[in-house]
Amino acid sequence: MTTLTPVPGSTAAADPARSADRSQARRGLVARLVTQLCVIVGVLLSIFPFYWLVVMSTSTTAEIFGYPPKLTFGSSFLENVQGVFQSVDLLGSLLNTIIVSTACAVLVMFFDSLAAFAFAKFDFPGKKALFVLLIATMLVPGSLSLVPSFILMSSLGWVGTLKALIIPGAANAFGIFLLRQMASGSIPDELVDSARIDGAGFFTMYRRVAVPLLRGGLAFLGIFTFITAWNDYVWPLIILVDPERQTLQTALQNLNSVYLTDYGMVMAGALISVVPLIGVFIIGARHFIANIAAGAIKG
Repeated sequence: MTTLTPVPGSTAAADPARSADRSQARRGLVARLVTQLCVIVGVLLSIFPFYWLVVMSTSTTAEIFGYPPKLTFGSSFLENVQGVFQSVDLLGSLLNTIIVSTACAVLVMFFDSLAAFAFAKFDFPGKKALFVLLIATMLVPGSLSLVPSFILMSSLGWVGTLKALIIPGAANAFGIFLLRQMASGSIPDELVDSARIDGAGFFTMYRRVAVPLLRGGLAFLGIFTFITAWNDYVWPLIILVDPERQTLQTALQNLNSVYLTDYGMVMAGALISVVPLIGVFIIGARHFIANIAAGAIKG
């Protein structure tokens, strides 16, 4: 019977290789554990303010300012919500806010995508100068335009109406810049040229070429615009002089009293105003993430 004799030094050479593999595996495991720990800590830090809002909305003012802070749910949520409905026209202001936010989101997605498609894939006189001017408007603080905007709305007779919130917010430079950058990279010039050769006009190319390829960006822009319009406080406070046409944020401001503020009731109103935003974000984010994943698979 033949006996196999190990090659001298082979075992010694294999041991360092195995040790290096085990050391690399341990380092990879530690890196993954540290990454997961950081993600968990970040998620907890992000969720805690919302959790604290829910806790305060279920507590009384005395419990909110108690020491040590109470971190468990209270039993005053229904009383706080009832106080909100008795103090302000919550349903009416909620309807106004839904109308304004939805209209602004739809108009911004439409007009910004039109302008972005034109800037990205078409040549016209003054294109570069107009785009530079558009970007320059992003550097101007929004507070500087409050007085000119109010004078303009007053001359149009729109003070106190929802049109004063919707029309000025129908387009913005940020959305045009965002979608223009996306259109430049995601819409092939060959596809536009093919559509033009087939006799498609601008709006046909926009509907059949640009919109399908910009769905991810449109979803993000729609969510961003809806949330921005929903949370807007300063401009509605200035322009909506009619108490019957207040938005949710300005209506909730009436819960603050000069002498005594029921903070449990205020937090309950804030919670009511936040819940619809969570639903919109969940619905919109699904389409946003789905389009990103589809683009990654195609790439």
